[in-house]
Amino acid sequence: MKKRWVKAEGDLDAQPDLFDAIASMHSADEVRELLLDLCTPAELEALTDRWRVVPYLVRGLPYREIHDLTAVSVTTIGRVARCLLLGEGGYQLAARRLELPRARDPADAEPGLLPGHPNNRLRGSDVARATSKGRQR
Repeated sequence: MKKRWVKAEGDLDAQPDLFDAIASMHSADEVRELLLDLCTPAELEALTDRWRVVPYLVRGLPYREIHDLTAVSVTTIGRVARCLLLGEGGYQLAARRLELPRARDPADAEPGLLPGHPNNRLRGSDVARATSKGRQR
């Protein structure tokens, strides 16, 4: 993540303003217009790729199968899966609100399991390492 050493004048913390701007949109079309203005094509593609794998992950498909269906990298699929399991809950909330079909709820999974993971079992130290790596970015 890009960090600035010098804050722009009047920039006390722009994230809440950004979140409010997104929340103020009244339709998917309005969100689309905002994101097309806000994001570069590459940023929008990255966001789209992340969201595209969520339905497959919540259904419990293996990473390789998701990759074959979407052409999204296995690394990105793993990051999204980690967020589904250990993140802030945004993916899960959106998936529930959109009523995506589920094989199982990641929150109900045994500790150390990531949905769709090819081995489908991670040791606690692997989860801790993956979590700490995700927070460093």
